[in-house]
Amino acid sequence: MNLFINYGLFLAKVITFFIVGAIIIIFSFKISKRKKNSRSHLKITLLENNYKDIQQQILLSTMNDIERKTWLKQAKKHNKKITKNIRQEISNNKEVYFKKKKKILYVIDFNGGVYANEVIGLRKEISAILSVARPKDEVLLRLESSGGVVHGYGLAAAQLNRLRQRGIRLTICIDKVAASGGYMMASVADYIISAPFAIIGSIGVVAQIPNFNKLLKKCFIDIELHTAGDYKRTLTVLGNNTDATRKKFCEELNTTHELFKRFVKEMRPCLDIESVANGEHWFGTIALEKKLVDEINTSDSILISKMKEYTLLNVQYVYSKTMLERFASSIIENISKNLLKMFFYKKQL
Repeated sequence: MNLFINYGLFLAKVITFFIVGAIIIIFSFKISKRKKNSRSHLKITLLENNYKDIQQQILLSTMNDIERKTWLKQAKKHNKKITKNIRQEISNNKEVYFKKKKKILYVIDFNGGVYANEVIGLRKEISAILSVARPKDEVLLRLESSGGVVHGYGLAAAQLNRLRQRGIRLTICIDKVAASGGYMMASVADYIISAPFAIIGSIGVVAQIPNFNKLLKKCFIDIELHTAGDYKRTLTVLGNNTDATRKKFCEELNTTHELFKRFVKEMRPCLDIESVANGEHWFGTIALEKKLVDEINTSDSILISKMKEYTLLNVQYVYSKTMLERFASSIIENISKNLLKMFFYKKQL
């Protein structure tokens, strides 16, 4: 009897061991597969195919079964004929064929947050484009940003300036907002297009900091701050801020503002920089009058109008974020949106 009980216990242990081992192996395989699939990479999309698919889908929905069958049959014949002609042209003279090919319009997107972390993808996209772009090719950036930290948007503008330095024409389309650091980026473009009610400008610098020193004193809490260098720290959250540190802080803001103005003026010499660099923002139609933008239109209209002359390629760096990063970016995005609503509360419809 004991022999059977011991054997049963042994068998149960063996089965449990194999089940746990199988679960660990399956779980490890799924994790490795997920990591492999979510690896950061460049995604290239031929936009004209998307537009043509939508157009075909709508067109076919208006036909009955006989019309649809006939249309698809004719389309198939037409595509075969085009393929045959392309093969013939390439076989006859490959160099002439590729010289005759349409120019490429590389389309990239930048939806910037407060810290401009999206510059990680932007630098990859621009590097990829510069590695293959011909002098006749162009880049169109769909930009949306209400600005943020100086160093983040300074780097983003510098990345766009790489295109300018290589002689690649850059067009920037603003459908919603390009303010402060967002406009710093936009100013790099050879041509700026804005939607009629997009928010443009806000060429200024702002900084604010709470100070809890009085509250701490009431609670009999002392804060000691030691620095090597008079201005290693100017304004602090917990320490005692003086008139001298406030003055230095304002000097730093003014210096940053002057650098901002100088950069925008260098990029857009047509601007009367002193009249538009007071921190004020304008809607697109007024921004056009002030020469902050060059045309009133939307990115969709521009892309559709370019289809005959250009091959439209959307270049997107797909960045795999951890769950913590997604949660943090979501919180930051919500806070920035609420601040934007507060800042522009008088202009809401």
